[in-house]
Amino acid sequence: MEFCFSHIIAFLTLTLVARASYATAARDTTSTLPPQLHYWNSVLPGTTMPKALSELVQPDSVEPPKNFVGYNHHAVEDRTLVIYTKNDDTNLKDPTQRIFFLEKEIKSGTTMKYSLGRKIAGETFLPRKTAESIPFSSAKLPEILNKFSMKPGSVEAAVIQETIQDCESEVLRGEDRYCATSLESMVDFAMSKLGKNVQAISTEVEKGATLQNYTVKPGVKKVNEGGNFILCHKLTYAYAVFFCHTFGQTRAYAVPLQGADGRTANAVAICHLDTSAWNPKNHPLQEVKVKPGTVPVCHYLPQGHIAWVPN
Repeated sequence: MEFCFSHIIAFLTLTLVARASYATAARDTTSTLPPQLHYWNSVLPGTTMPKALSELVQPDSVEPPKNFVGYNHHAVEDRTLVIYTKNDDTNLKDPTQRIFFLEKEIKSGTTMKYSLGRKIAGETFLPRKTAESIPFSSAKLPEILNKFSMKPGSVEAAVIQETIQDCESEVLRGEDRYCATSLESMVDFAMSKLGKNVQAISTEVEKGATLQNYTVKPGVKKVNEGGNFILCHKLTYAYAVFFCHTFGQTRAYAVPLQGADGRTANAVAICHLDTSAWNPKNHPLQEVKVKPGTVPVCHYLPQGHIAWVPN
């Protein structure tokens, strides 16, 4: 009996030690998470972070990089409705390429030539506390350039200035927008507009994808029935900054695609339900051959950009 009792005591002791070690390990693992992931897990528990965002969260990204290289980028070229409501002269390198399409085309078997891949700036997120300690306004440009050790008049300085000006540009009719300088502030903006029960989705494309024919495969899923969306477009800056905005009633679909070369993509199709304010002479309506305010007009969300939707 004494032998059995001593073994029971030893077993219980080992169990308690093991549990304590596991708890310590769990705390250690949690403590090593970047603050952005801490925040995501606390306010969006059980919600998957899109690859387009998770790739921008790095444990060592606590200060602005010292090797930022600016380039001409047309930061808001994918900003929804900028070219829809103004006069533009859209000339595609390949006239057979599609950009816009009708909602009825989002079905299995539809094939169109599309460029899903995008060259996305690789700068990562800073923790919110660090990002908020750095000015982000045209009035503070000299201070910002000094912080990044950039010379006024350099290519890098011009990119920094252009991005800030994009964020300070005139708000479009019916638009609600915000430039998020951290992942935490992006999450807060989405939740402030859509409620606490939200999810982020993005287009994911196999590496090496080029302009080619893509065919819609079985498994198209409607993400929502319409309503407000928030679209967040990655800008070029010394660290990750996203131009986030809402614009009218929008419906979205998760669309599985397969390219002519065999590469696959899980694309997000965005359909704008109200086009009444769009310029009838602009490329989007000309491409799909419809008049403003008649039927929804859709496009795929570019790689690296984020759509926030209510769950």
